[in-house]
Amino acid sequence: MKKIFMISPIVILLCFASGCQDKESMKVQAEIEEQNIELIRNFFAAIDKGNIGIYEEIFAPDAAFYSPSGISEPLFQDHEIETKKTYSQVFPDLAHTIEEIIAKGDKVIVRTIARGTHLGDHAGIPVTGNKIEWSAIRIFQIDNGKIVRMWEETDLLGLFLQIGMELKPREEEK
Repeated sequence: MKKIFMISPIVILLCFASGCQDKESMKVQAEIEEQNIELIRNFFAAIDKGNIGIYEEIFAPDAAFYSPSGISEPLFQDHEIETKKTYSQVFPDLAHTIEEIIAKGDKVIVRTIARGTHLGDHAGIPVTGNKIEWSAIRIFQIDNGKIVRMWEETDLLGLFLQIGMELKPREEEK
């Protein structure tokens, strides 16, 4: 019986110590997730100000971009930078609204609405002057304060329809 009384305080002390460690690690993880959210907010704010240099600041040099997210071969930073440069010329007033942002572990999921005015030729479609908006969902993976991967689903069909692309049924072969 004495052994039980001697072991009980040790067991209780160990349980308390491990519980405190769990709380501390949860606190650290929550702080990292908040930092990751802030990194993504800063990314969109910089892009909206035309700061393409943000890619070199917050993306790892070998960061992989998957757009659409199901492609097997990733795109890399130079391709993503060229895409953003093109969009900033086509839609010079382009701005993103973050509708939702969620961090879990090393990933941040963000749903945005992009708005702008079609003031440049794009994909063979001449300037329309149309006010446009389109949505996107992106998942960013972050390691040591740098974005290492981004998966993107963007409503490009909605975008192209708003700037004047026409869809028509495929003609039957004769």
